[in-house]
Amino acid sequence: MLPRDEALELVKSQNPEPHLVNHAIQTEAIMRALALKLGHDPELWGVTGLLHDLDYPQTKDNPARHGLDAADMLKGKMPEDALQAIVAHNEEHTQVAAANQFDYALRAAESATGLISAAALVRPTRMEGMKPKSLKKKMKDKSFAASVSRERIRECEKLDMDLGEFFLTAIPAMAEVASETGLG
Repeated sequence: MLPRDEALELVKSQNPEPHLVNHAIQTEAIMRALALKLGHDPELWGVTGLLHDLDYPQTKDNPARHGLDAADMLKGKMPEDALQAIVAHNEEHTQVAAANQFDYALRAAESATGLISAAALVRPTRMEGMKPKSLKKKMKDKSFAASVSRERIRECEKLDMDLGEFFLTAIPAMAEVASETGLG
């Protein structure tokens, strides 16, 4: 498995827009927290979260390849279950269905970063003091962070977590990387 520092360098080597690097780091943070909560390997889950959009700079205009190209780039560098999660995070286009906790965690985590980031950006205190209750309210407002898939975030239920518990895990994880990702 790729060490975290090599994974981050690989992400940056693809010349992504800065917000994509922030998204990768935020997804990594949530995935590490979920792994710890659910009894999985936080290093594996975290690095997979960091790498999940590795191919996006090249596939943004070809969504059917997004995830598949990343898995090809990472073959032999990451375990098969990580590659499966990366491909399944874009199941709507790759037709590779999410099948286990790892897959569903990545789908929910990477989607939650958009909602949490948008909520932080409209708060005077940013991430500080953010509560699950306020995010649950934002989930109901379809015009708020309209491009964020609420259905994917709700896949946290396949991890045996309700929305409140999921956000209670995701908020502090993202708060830990807030200053590094423009939300501090």
